[in-house]
Amino acid sequence: MHNSVQYANLIIFYIFVCTKFKAMKHIGLIIIAASIICACGQNKKVEKFVPVPFPAATIPGMITDQNEAVEYLSLHYWDGITETERTYPSDSLIVSGVRMSDVEQKFADWTSVLSMATPQVVEKSVARLYDRALACERKNPSSNVFETFCDLTYKYLYDPNSPMRNEDVYYHFVSRYASYEGLTDVEKTKYEREARLCGLNRLGTKAADFRFADRRGKMTNLYDIKAEFTLLFFSNPGCEACKQIIDVLRDEPLIASHIASGRLAVVNVYIDEDIQAWRDYMPIYPEQWYNGFDPDYVIRGDEIYAVRAIPSLYLLDNEKRVILKDAPENKVFDTLAMYLNN
Repeated sequence: MHNSVQYANLIIFYIFVCTKFKAMKHIGLIIIAASIICACGQNKKVEKFVPVPFPAATIPGMITDQNEAVEYLSLHYWDGITETERTYPSDSLIVSGVRMSDVEQKFADWTSVLSMATPQVVEKSVARLYDRALACERKNPSSNVFETFCDLTYKYLYDPNSPMRNEDVYYHFVSRYASYEGLTDVEKTKYEREARLCGLNRLGTKAADFRFADRRGKMTNLYDIKAEFTLLFFSNPGCEACKQIIDVLRDEPLIASHIASGRLAVVNVYIDEDIQAWRDYMPIYPEQWYNGFDPDYVIRGDEIYAVRAIPSLYLLDNEKRVILKDAPENKVFDTLAMYLNN
């Protein structure tokens, strides 16, 4: 339509010129041509692309074991949309023909599937997604498949505000992404640092030991605390989210009873510099906890722990192996309830 209008305008201009210079014999033919061009422009329809459904993976009928079904779905969840032969359009609202909002919802669902898989399956699943998305990028650089999964992985698995954050899963992705040839030097440094921080205190490994000082100046090491479970709680005075966690740990009968018995130890550590503010807030902290501050600032410096936001919670076993790392509080409470009820 836009081109037809331009042509019609040119013809009208030509008519004006012909009239001006008495070249009237061509005007009839010109008017007919202009009418045809305008009519064609008005009747031409621009077909709008209709997004297609998400190509969901189907578990083969021969798989009846739940663990095998979880493994299959974890590994093949994204096979359809990361097929390099797909020719559907992509833009800010569409990913390989599928609505961006649908892909994002499927990503959230996939994280739930991964939560039921073994660590080995999780690692293979993330690696498979990365490799297939990267293949799409290399086959068609204008595709947004790779970019979309990089963004969603960060948003859901690493953003401190995500209720689904999981640094161990993000580690498998970012450690590969840090070597991607398409990064700038600044981006490469950023993702290498994220990979290093995610590699600290990984699930199943022993948490890094450190010392903290209580309000009287007594020094205690994390590994000096003997309990079946240790909840490592990095908090700040005046932090509303921290106060909500404190209230749950103090008032929930199951948790409170195991703290009182010594089965669960809460190590509540302040990692910033305003020690007086921390001392003033001391009446809020239960006396049965191990309350202290980091006098060496090794935690704040990201040298042995990656505390990206406050509050931050770690759950450790009796040998200080990491059960949960910087996990959302609801997941911590649910996991605590599961362990303490056994």
